[in-house]
Amino acid sequence: MKQIIIHVDMDAFFASVETRDNPALRGKPLIIGSLPQERGVVATCSYEARKYGVHSAMNIKEAYRRCPQGIYMHPNMDKYKAVSGQLHQIWNTYASAAETIALDEAYLDVTKQAQNLEGARQIAMTIKQRTRTEVGLTCSVGVAYSKTAAKTASEEKKPDGYFEIPTPQDFVDLMIDRDVQSLYTVGKMTAEKLYASGIRTVRDIRESPEEVIRLLGKQGQWITNLAFGIDERKVTPYRPQDAKSIGREVTFQEDVNHYGLLKDVLVLLALCVDRRAKRYGLYGNGVTLKLTYFDMKGITRSRLTPACDNAVMIWQEAARLLENVERRPVRLIGVSIYNLSSEEGRQLTLEDYNTDARQRQDAEQKKLLDALQSRYHLDFAGHLDQIYQMDTLHRTVEYMRKHIGQS
Repeated sequence: MKQIIIHVDMDAFFASVETRDNPALRGKPLIIGSLPQERGVVATCSYEARKYGVHSAMNIKEAYRRCPQGIYMHPNMDKYKAVSGQLHQIWNTYASAAETIALDEAYLDVTKQAQNLEGARQIAMTIKQRTRTEVGLTCSVGVAYSKTAAKTASEEKKPDGYFEIPTPQDFVDLMIDRDVQSLYTVGKMTAEKLYASGIRTVRDIRESPEEVIRLLGKQGQWITNLAFGIDERKVTPYRPQDAKSIGREVTFQEDVNHYGLLKDVLVLLALCVDRRAKRYGLYGNGVTLKLTYFDMKGITRSRLTPACDNAVMIWQEAARLLENVERRPVRLIGVSIYNLSSEEGRQLTLEDYNTDARQRQDAEQKKLLDALQSRYHLDFAGHLDQIYQMDTLHRTVEYMRKHIGQS
């Protein structure tokens, strides 16, 4: 094997953490995400809930229709991030390169450490054992010659599974008569295009590669390669500066017509974006406003900017963009910065050395927060750090929305 890759994927991660911490939930259909009376979707659910047809990204109302007896909980992201840190610390021990895909998922290049399939198998079993004994959770692990094959392998025996796909031919033998959606990156819309041309299985892709490429272009070439077991991508450690953007958004429980409220919510979103960017030493050279209207029509508006490196600047640009959109009831609002650059490589300006300029920025931020406190009877004193937590942000925004509705 030219390279040996392990894919580790936790089993129903959020739900498993909650069950670990509260054994009374064990064996019950647990659904993490929005509550049934709220807008939103399922983040993840226990395997008991999946028996009722509930799955991640499902509308929460549909999940409740299928499983009214389920236990519904909001996610506790701070807890899950802490557990994720423990997991990745264990996994990364065994890899020369580790690519974090999500809180609960990673690719590990163990070519040097394992040397052969047997060595990789031993590493995989050690990872599973340590994950169980040190963190109290189970994971599914795949060992393979490529990233796609390793991910496919980890999904093959869930939960708490282990599977190997040593060669491209092994991958082809496993996948050849499966639906095209079983291939990595083939989603519902892509599959429908293939179905319309009579291409339903991996075997069909192999027999009609030119048609797949004609239909889908570059994506078709990628899918065709996968159908032949070809994937030469390397495990690439994630770097925050490689992200295309940094953003935060919220969904309202009832549509919002009050654009003054939306402008105020942008203050909190800008603070969250600024905080995350500073954590990674990044700044943006553009701001994007995202809106989803009541009828699910979504729009984005973007604007290139000078170095956007503080919450006030982000808010100012987003607010300008908001002033020029069609005024209809809004379901979701978000803001992000893009064209990211590292602070280390940034050319300093006179303002960076100007203490008065920095003090003005701090004063402007305080002025914005004081206005929110006065307008909505909020209390940020000593509690501002909590606003960066997703649950607290959503509760605060909902409180603001209800306050506007009552005034």
